[in-house]
Amino acid sequence: MSLRQMEYFLTVVEEASFTRAAELLHVSQPALSHQVKALERSVGGALLERLPRGVRLTPMGRAFRPHAELAVRSAAQARRAARATAGAEGGELHIAAVHSVAVGVLPDVFARWRAAHPRVLLHLHEYATSQALEEQIERGSADLAVGPAPADPPGTVVPVGQEEIVLVVPFDDRFAGRTTVTLAELADRSWVRCAMEPVVHGERFLDWACGRAGFTPRTAVFTEHTSTAVRMAAAGVGVCAAPAHLVGDAVGGGCVVLTPDPAWRRTLTVFSRLPPTGAAERFVDLLRTAWPCPRAPLPAYEDCPEDGPAVA
Repeated sequence: MSLRQMEYFLTVVEEASFTRAAELLHVSQPALSHQVKALERSVGGALLERLPRGVRLTPMGRAFRPHAELAVRSAAQARRAARATAGAEGGELHIAAVHSVAVGVLPDVFARWRAAHPRVLLHLHEYATSQALEEQIERGSADLAVGPAPADPPGTVVPVGQEEIVLVVPFDDRFAGRTTVTLAELADRSWVRCAMEPVVHGERFLDWACGRAGFTPRTAVFTEHTSTAVRMAAAGVGVCAAPAHLVGDAVGGGCVVLTPDPAWRRTLTVFSRLPPTGAAERFVDLLRTAWPCPRAPLPAYEDCPEDGPAVA
């Protein structure tokens, strides 16, 4: 069994066709078919069912596929890591992040990186939730992940900053002249919620937090992305909670930002399956100096674990 055979198998699966896979891989169809059959002999059974119009996985193929994907990705990651140890002057770096970090933090960090290391190609992989981010790192899809501290650390976890969650209201809101507000004062308000809102103690974060303040939040709109929720809040649809570093980019300052009392903050990290070396280590160092949030120790969410309340 070879890595190339697994790459060929995965391409056939993705394309659902030996013909299209052969074209994509720049090999002849007979050669591709020979390699896949050799792989099947090595595992002891058929991985693909050949159909008149395409192929599909057999039960053995479905069991084999995730392990083949991990092997291929791990091999690519190993090649990148080996090249990175020679310095950050070539190769590529794959960075995974939750959406809010990708939009609100990484553009400036990437610009600084490119100015210092123009020959290193950056690949950004964005994910909707922290759970999806952790799963992809476990599968070897990226060299580094940037997001909340993982519930089940895959290897190395490096704190790089803190994310503050703020409340967004329009300029004509009755709290527009203030800087802080308690949740209890918002009991009569409607909320703009994000479908990617994390779960805390078995509840969506806002339901949990407002419940502790003595009320159930009245939801006006559910959005797919936090940046959309911020724009809705700025337009007066309802109050929304969002990472502070995302608010300005989402609406260009066209809203009022309030700090919850007590404040909501959480530690954000870089994590990876292996300790960062070379280019990856340099990227972590840059991120730690460029992070836009306070560097001094801050109180965590009151009685709230590290997975709430920020949304992706």
